[in-house]
Amino acid sequence: MKLSILTATYNRGSFLTRLYESIINNLIDEMDIEWLIIDDGSVDNTTEIVSNFVEKEKLKIQYFKQENQGKMQAINNLIKYITGEICIEFDSDDYFTNDAFKRIYEKYSIIKENPNIYALIFLKNECPGRLSGKKFINENVDTTAFDLYFKDDIGGEKNFIYNSNIRKQYKYIIEPGEKFCTEARLHHQLDLKYKIRCFNEVIAEGEYQENGYTKNMQKIFKENPVGFRNYFFEILLRNMKGIKFKKRIYIIKHYILFSVLSNMKINIREIKGIYNKILIMILYFPGKIKSKIYKANK
Repeated sequence: MKLSILTATYNRGSFLTRLYESIINNLIDEMDIEWLIIDDGSVDNTTEIVSNFVEKEKLKIQYFKQENQGKMQAINNLIKYITGEICIEFDSDDYFTNDAFKRIYEKYSIIKENPNIYALIFLKNECPGRLSGKKFINENVDTTAFDLYFKDDIGGEKNFIYNSNIRKQYKYIIEPGEKFCTEARLHHQLDLKYKIRCFNEVIAEGEYQENGYTKNMQKIFKENPVGFRNYFFEILLRNMKGIKFKKRIYIIKHYILFSVLSNMKINIREIKGIYNKILIMILYFPGKIKSKIYKANK
């Protein structure tokens, strides 16, 4: 079995050594590893640090460099170089926990002949000993990323181990003039044809950085409103039976917010379900006012 690790990095050279060491410490005989690194226009010493890893010849590494296009486009550009049977997108400031590859190997060996599963999902700690989000309610059963978040209310960051053959058929949808999109938009596309299987085992840890996406979401929202608007609109085109009420309100409020931020109309006729249409009509005007205030407070 071969695992491809995909890392998009931008001025994170100081973190890469920790990630590299965690990969080396996790190597097992049953699994080949390749590390595909794409440098999204760094101006620090990333190139020198990666060159040092390559010279040690302990791990197969491919290093690519591009002008800054954003993390999602960087991953899109990297997908075609995957040679592993399975792959994981792994942030440069995260690192693998002990026995991570062993856990991945054991779980994937059970389901590798199942053509309906596009990914295995594992837990992540946002710092040592503190779980990001919640554990899965139902472990080792087939479900979707959509149902996990909107029906089971399982939030927090998780690690997806993708079936490479399936993953390579999809790319992140990035709107013209924008650089970011939520990973969930990709997962919802995959959900339409395939399933995921979840395990309450931690395989990664990492702290949120001050210049990272998680701590700068307000800025990202304002710079990428079309992508977020289309993400929430696509949800409203789905069958939303079983979605928790608070999640339904969350979806509608953000659809209104990003429609205003992107100067796009509310497509109420296309939205599925009379209940959703009524909620949008109720929330539209107060939501529009709040959205304009939000837009003004840059």
